[in-house]
Amino acid sequence: MTMCGTFECRRCGKCCEGRGGIVVGERDLIRLADHFAVAPERFLERYTEMLGGKPCLLTGSDGACLFFKAGFGCTIHPARPDVCRAWPFFRGNLIDSISFEMAREDCPGISRTCGHSRFAHEGYAYLAENGLLGSDPSRDGRALIVSPDELPPEDDAQPAPRGKKHSPGDSPDGGSTAGSNFKHSYPGDNR
Repeated sequence: MTMCGTFECRRCGKCCEGRGGIVVGERDLIRLADHFAVAPERFLERYTEMLGGKPCLLTGSDGACLFFKAGFGCTIHPARPDVCRAWPFFRGNLIDSISFEMAREDCPGISRTCGHSRFAHEGYAYLAENGLLGSDPSRDGRALIVSPDELPPEDDAQPAPRGKKHSPGDSPDGGSTAGSNFKHSYPGDNR
C-alpha cells in the first residue's frame, strides 16, 4: 500500500518492535474496542499497559506488538492505532535528518531516492490529510505532534543522500530486504 511517493509499506514488522511505543489514543480506543466488540475499558485491561501515563499496546514474548504475526503482518490492520497509521512520518523523522537516515536504514519501505526535505513535507501532508497529527502531549504520542514550521525548508532539487552501497539482495528501489538492529531510544516515539 502506497502512502505517498516517499514510502511504501512492506509489512515487515520492523516498526512493530519494542515495548511502549504504540500509544492508544482516544480515537484508537474506540476503533479497537469496536473491532474486538468489547467495551473500551475491557480492551484497555486485556491489551494495554500504562507507560508514561498513556495506554500502550502490549508486546508478545518476541518483543513485537501483540497483534503482529510474522509472515502475516498486523492482525488488526483495519483498526490499528493512529501511531501505526502514521509510520514512518514521526516527528523525529520529519524534523531531524539524522533520525530520518536511521529510520531509512531500518525500514525497507522508505524510499532510498528521496531526500529528507521531500520526505518531511510529503509526510507532514500525509499526516494532515489523514487526521493523524496530534496536539496534546498528555494524551497523544509525541511522535505525532509536529508543526509545519519545524520542517526543513522545501528543496525540490535536494539530491538523495549518499550512503552505503546496496548488495544484489536489496530490494528493487535500493532498500535492503533484511532487517537491521536499529532500535528507537525514545519509547513514546517509536511507532
